[in-house]
Amino acid sequence: MLQVAINGYGTIGKRVADAVRAQPDMEVCGVAKTRPNFEAERAIAEGYPLYAAIEERADRFAEAGLEIAGPVETLVEAADVVVDATPSGVGAENASMYEALGTPAIYQGGEDADVADVSFNARANFEEAVGADSVRVVSCNTTGLSRLIAPLSESYGVEKVRATLVRRGGDPGQSSRGPINDILPDPVALPSHHGPDVNTIFPELAIDTLGVKVPATLMHLHSVNVTLEGRVEATEVRELLAAEDRLFLIPERAAVDGAGKLKEFALDAGRPRGDLWENCVWAESISTTGRDLYLFQAIHQESDVVPENVDAIRAIAGTEDADESVETTDRCLGVGF
Repeated sequence: MLQVAINGYGTIGKRVADAVRAQPDMEVCGVAKTRPNFEAERAIAEGYPLYAAIEERADRFAEAGLEIAGPVETLVEAADVVVDATPSGVGAENASMYEALGTPAIYQGGEDADVADVSFNARANFEEAVGADSVRVVSCNTTGLSRLIAPLSESYGVEKVRATLVRRGGDPGQSSRGPINDILPDPVALPSHHGPDVNTIFPELAIDTLGVKVPATLMHLHSVNVTLEGRVEATEVRELLAAEDRLFLIPERAAVDGAGKLKEFALDAGRPRGDLWENCVWAESISTTGRDLYLFQAIHQESDVVPENVDAIRAIAGTEDADESVETTDRCLGVGF
């Protein structure tokens, strides 16, 4: 049974902890927080041993009536793998601790690619992470693009990808984020960072990305144009993408016209926290003109990287191959509609 430490129990960390708990071959040996808050209370209520991420603040937990099991170093040392789910930049600061304690680490997409031995997407490059000392699960947007590009590249060949990313201003709990009443090119200089990030998974891929930030919290929306190496009919592409485990083709009959209804769809389906682990592709948007493919997809930024973290744990541990791990992860989480 793989012992997994979760350093950071926020938006991603708490979801990864629950996903790890659902697996038959791994368990959460503890989670770490920097301060006592509602998430720290929930961690204890869920039965996760709680550790102090900053030793100097450990007494704050006792003052708040929360019992901790020790400092984060104790947690990391006891683990087979640590998942760093801390805010962007903090993971890089933690890297020296993980290395000193000899615990393989998984970082999130907010870190620079050089924080880890390999950037990771289960669909595209699982094998490159097998036995690695450190892995970076790429960002929510890069995860979504990689899941889409992989089958297209394998089946048809990809000459060029162009994607416009309409990005949420912040997660629902990020009260300090914006914009409130604006639409921002983000960044104004092109390309956005997403294209180069995709190249950490597909080094030879020609890709241009543009980013726009809007006053919404639900999820991201991608407008994607892929120039394929040959002509393909839209119906063939629909069949290809429908067969992918982590792509959900939204049928026209569902009358889901946007992110709000997608979120309600997930909640009605009984998804924890209304999470959508899959890329949500509007089936009717999939169209072709010559060698050009067009589609819209929605990416739930709070959850699409969660199954990737679980698969990265198995890749580092070398316990299952890509197909076995994805099947186990998806079955235990309930991926797929």
